[in-house]
Amino acid sequence: MTNPIIGLTANLVRDDKGRLRHEVKGTYIDAVLRVGGTPIMLPAIASLRAAMIDVVDGIIMTGGDDIDTRPFGVAMHPKSEIMESDRQAAEFALLDALKMRPEKPVLGICLGMQMMGVHAGCPIIQHLHDLKPDADRHKFDNPHLVESEIGCGPVASWHHQALEDCGPFEAIGWSDDGVLEAIRDSSKPFYLGVQWHPERTKDPIMGDAIIARLIEAARAHKLTTLIR
Repeated sequence: MTNPIIGLTANLVRDDKGRLRHEVKGTYIDAVLRVGGTPIMLPAIASLRAAMIDVVDGIIMTGGDDIDTRPFGVAMHPKSEIMESDRQAAEFALLDALKMRPEKPVLGICLGMQMMGVHAGCPIIQHLHDLKPDADRHKFDNPHLVESEIGCGPVASWHHQALEDCGPFEAIGWSDDGVLEAIRDSSKPFYLGVQWHPERTKDPIMGDAIIARLIEAARAHKLTTLIR
């Protein structure tokens, strides 16, 4: 059986002429390759996201800029740096489509976890520095400790926002200063969000092993599909 195909959601960035470019950082691609997956990019096109689900065995919702909270009736924090609107639309379209495909393994990383939560109605802390004076320890890939049901150890993070609570999900991990770091939907075979960046985390348990869990779930899903 060939390696499972893992779809990586693309970020949207503008070049020096203002033209949009779909891109995925090489760290995500390298991490998927290291643990036995075949990575492909999922362009940020909302109308095609449902169709994209059918061509992959698992999905990683990648990191990026902040969520625009205004469509939900929540004022935007002055420190927010929101993502391109087309990317936000594409990510929510993906999450809408995944409701009909609960068997598809999904890993949300950083922004990806936040998107999972906000899509399900979780409130978001828009600027951790308002609550924690030392919130920079969650930025610049500074290592800090996380304890979770999927592993414990130092992680690399780069965020200033976080979910305030887990909403309908199961909270399964926190940083040593109380920030929610991992959520899971136990009603699905594999639906996991982590606030840190496992693709850049050096600790093997909190780094590659997290992505390997997705690969394992995607391989099982692929095998089940082939048997059918």
